[in-house]
Amino acid sequence: MDLEVNIERECNGFLLQVSFRASHKTLGILGPSGSGKSMTLRCIAGLEAPARGSIVLNGRPLFDSSRGISVPSRKRRVGFLMQDYALFPHMTVAHNIAFGLRKLPRTRVREIVNGQLERFQLQGLEARYPRQLSGGQQQRAAMARAMAIEPEILMLDEPLSALDVHLRSQMETLLVEALSAYRGVSLYVTHNLEEAYRISEEIVVLSQGREVAFGPKDEIFRHSPTFTVARVTGCKNFSRARVSAPGFVEALDWGCRVRVCPPIPEELEFIGVRAHHLTFTAGPGAENAFPCELVRSVEGPFRMTLFLRLIAPNAPAGHHHLQAEITRENWAALQDHPLPWLVCLPPERIMLLRKETDLQRPDALP
Repeated sequence: MDLEVNIERECNGFLLQVSFRASHKTLGILGPSGSGKSMTLRCIAGLEAPARGSIVLNGRPLFDSSRGISVPSRKRRVGFLMQDYALFPHMTVAHNIAFGLRKLPRTRVREIVNGQLERFQLQGLEARYPRQLSGGQQQRAAMARAMAIEPEILMLDEPLSALDVHLRSQMETLLVEALSAYRGVSLYVTHNLEEAYRISEEIVVLSQGREVAFGPKDEIFRHSPTFTVARVTGCKNFSRARVSAPGFVEALDWGCRVRVCPPIPEELEFIGVRAHHLTFTAGPGAENAFPCELVRSVEGPFRMTLFLRLIAPNAPAGHHHLQAEITRENWAALQDHPLPWLVCLPPERIMLLRKETDLQRPDALP
């Protein structure tokens, strides 16, 4: 199973220009709103037409501007689960599932529908209409319809975004089970970082219509190559950087010198460290440990977010320099310690971010 996408299309305010290849591994498409994620899926499904380029599924061209090929959507064998589910309101659950099976014998259609009802835990709901279903039931019905045609590619566009926390967890488990058993190409669009990491095996990152990173999820999250990729994947702490010695970098926006793990790219522009990778120590001899004071804290149900100002002669004036996320248990132990605290930036966790090439350099740090 193999999908090759290389397309361009004018969108509102930017040029969608993506090129990637997907196989049997679930590929997550990650990016902020308006980055071109949904439009990419719509072009693959045949609901929108690229201006130029090609889309090839298992060696079969679905679109090729140079050869004048554009296969109609109904003939692409694409299963598409949209954010709003797009169930036909005038059809029952059973008829929705059977919609793409109209050319098969009735006995075979009934067999497939019954199998999908059981697979997605919809038994007893087959005669109901979409308006009579809960959000989770609608999503399962839409998933059953998408899978019933045995598609060569399955595309899911923000499928969990409309569900509450409890249903989201249940549906995520069901999706992971369905995708693990699916043998075709699967694309999963989301802007939720943790969801993308749990469900996908590989990730392509889009920003302003451009592909800015592609690869295994661990590589994308742990070793983001650029400022844009690190920011899209949730990094909160950035500083402009300048190499000061072999293995050491001046963090210009933090006013400190940090040891980093080589190799340092020649085109280094920023360093970044994720909020949950910051630690605190009581000993002054720890590596990359700097005195800091607490500006403010934000309480969450399971974690605390701490906004820290570094105490250093060269630290620029500002509201805060670093953002740390720690468990509530660690916070209970830390909050009684007198200030200043010592915050540690583990060298192996510091990302070395090269200059932007495909996108404009950010004007200011968030």
